[in-house]
Amino acid sequence: MNTPSHKALVPFVSVKNMMQLVHRVGIEKMLTGLADAIEQDFLRWPLFDKTPRVASHSEVGVIELMPTSDGETYGFKYVNGHPKNTHEGLQTVTAFGLLADVYTGYPLLLSEMTLLTALRTAATSAMAARHLAPKGAHTMAMIGNGAQSEFQCIAFAAVCGIKSVNLYDIDRAASEKAARNLAGFGITTVICDTPERAIQGAQIITTCTADKQNATILTENMIGEGVHINAIGGDCPGKTELSARILERATTFVEYPPQTRIEGELQQMSDDYPVTELWQVITGEKVGRKDAHQITLFDSVGFAIEDFSALRFVRDHVNGTDLVEMLDLLADPDDPRDLFGMFLRASPDTTTLVV
Repeated sequence: MNTPSHKALVPFVSVKNMMQLVHRVGIEKMLTGLADAIEQDFLRWPLFDKTPRVASHSEVGVIELMPTSDGETYGFKYVNGHPKNTHEGLQTVTAFGLLADVYTGYPLLLSEMTLLTALRTAATSAMAARHLAPKGAHTMAMIGNGAQSEFQCIAFAAVCGIKSVNLYDIDRAASEKAARNLAGFGITTVICDTPERAIQGAQIITTCTADKQNATILTENMIGEGVHINAIGGDCPGKTELSARILERATTFVEYPPQTRIEGELQQMSDDYPVTELWQVITGEKVGRKDAHQITLFDSVGFAIEDFSALRFVRDHVNGTDLVEMLDLLADPDDPRDLFGMFLRASPDTTTLVV
């Protein structure tokens, strides 16, 4: 019987091992490390293949593939978004991802990405705020206290120095859950009864609600000058969170315009509405925050390069550790032209099988 060669075995990071990796590194260091890795890849943005994610929409949600390559390594993520899942005791978002060698096409890493997506989304938000938020920002309003909220709060504390978070959710139990989970992280949390109360005194406002609808979580009269808005909940067609009047007042920054105009808050605006790509701010080609009065908006829908960065970070940190399992994922015959022969030699006996 043929046994798989070492080159045919693919390193796999399970949910259990991903959680262990985060605990070993420390979640604050994990988030700052991911933020730095994402920023490094934004600095070389022109090298990457870029395409809007391939989406299959249904009445209840969406299933997407998010591919990219830097010419040497290829990566993709499979991810779903099903807001109704919460009411059925299931995750709204689940995901897994893969890195592959462009030269051979062989996979280099297969990993869970449900947890990793939450981490990279928070790291991306904080990395963007590092370039766009007002200096000295110390308070954030977290509107929507579901599965993403704690990651966002910890990332903003670790990367941007946020000290306190005002929590608001239409379900107060979600805010109470977030406050409990954030205890011990050095973040002061205040549960608020209204979004208006939550944004009082906040220099950064993060919106992350789940319902797939054109909602107005923030209205124009709620937003004062000088704030930074991190809008991450509007991430598919027909799902927005902000009044269009806010976008008319704000300077808007995006990951990849062709995708954001389909999925983000930009759905509400005309095709000629001006935006700045975040990578241009990071490389110094464009200006981010110009003054203390400017309203900056990061209309983030998530992009494949961020997943590539996260997978690259994980690969580098699990290599040589006990946090990977080796999967017999690839058929790899001794003679590449004799796949059928490998199959025959794997038979438990020489008896001809009749089906």
